[in-house]
Amino acid sequence: MHRRTFIALTGHVAAVSLVATAAAAPSNAVAKRRIAPTPIPTALSLPNVTLRTQDNKKVKLYEDLLKNKIFLINMFFVACTDGQCPLVTANLARVQSLIGKRLGRDIFMYSISLDPILDTPESLKAYSTHFNVQPGWLFLTAENLPDVERLRKALGYWDPDPKVDAQKTTHTGIATMGNEALDRWVACPTLAEPREIKRVLSYLDWPKGWSRNHRAS
Repeated sequence: MHRRTFIALTGHVAAVSLVATAAAAPSNAVAKRRIAPTPIPTALSLPNVTLRTQDNKKVKLYEDLLKNKIFLINMFFVACTDGQCPLVTANLARVQSLIGKRLGRDIFMYSISLDPILDTPESLKAYSTHFNVQPGWLFLTAENLPDVERLRKALGYWDPDPKVDAQKTTHTGIATMGNEALDRWVACPTLAEPREIKRVLSYLDWPKGWSRNHRAS
């Protein structure tokens, strides 16, 4: 599905509705969470913020994480008050297993903290170790809250109701997936069945040698 087609389906909301029919409904609480109908961005339109990995390595969002890559992005925070973030991370760990040896080679996973003040690289390292995270799946924190807010809203993880938007757990229910080289984007609930998430990710998994407009010879 090309980005132009995807935008015509009103961004994340349409993507969620497309996959939700095949995915198991996670819970009433998760089902009530809303994502604003923001069109899926191009990777270049996202703020090219500086992030730190769980190993305290500085990386740039576009140049180091997204450019010419197939990826899955979700947002979370360690001190999750409703217990959803550990469930999401455990579910994505099962997706990690399904990706197997291609993780870190052809497909990359990025979990970005919504709380850069508390979620230091050290805390992210401990958290990721608990879930047996493998190379190719990075846990990331920003250098300041404004950068996180810019990125969160650019990805469409926001709610038009300011009271709902202020709750971090509102923004943890969706995984955004992209193929930067082809400018293709999809999204899926983070608590969908792992095989369903991998199936949605496969929509982006085009072979090398393709470009945005045509197949290379």
